Amino acid sequence: MKKSSIYIIIIFIYLMNSSFSISKDVYTSLKIIDGDTIILNSEKIRFYGIDTPEKKQKCKDKSGLSYPCGLVATNELKKIIISGELFCKKRTTDRYRRSISTCYVNGVDVSSLMVKNGWALAYRKYSKDYIDEENKAKEKKRGMWAGKFIAPWKWRKLKR
Repeated sequence: MKKSSIYIIIIFIYLMNSSFSISKDVYTSLKIIDGDTIILNSEKIRFYGIDTPEKKQKCKDKSGLSYPCGLVATNELKKIIISGELFCKKRTTDRYRRSISTCYVNGVDVSSLMVKNGWALAYRKYSKDYIDEENKAKEKKRGMWAGKFIAPWKWRKLKR
């Protein structure tokens, strides 16, 4: 085997282990679990640096009326993902064996969009990323920030 062929194989193996890019036309399967978790081609992926309301979580709008903010966050993620080509870069694996990844649609960070639009919070316990986006969403009263909500990590703790 030629030396150049070996390098190509090594590069290919590295790329397959470190990231993946899937056009929406070649998904063998894509399932959106909630606002920060997907299953892409049988791999469960949790978005790095953010936390979104759980599917059953409720929030209050600016009028004080309850609404299913977890479902709204999930639907917002669906809108983002169907808008283009999805690329995920794995960072690590969590205790639940999920891939913790930064994902992009058309080159734009999905987690950043979710936080900017007010449907995710910067998950400061694990990352300092997305704090600026969260502050701007809060200031502009976008998404959940338009009303009242319990941070997802606190909501989960209350439900246990």
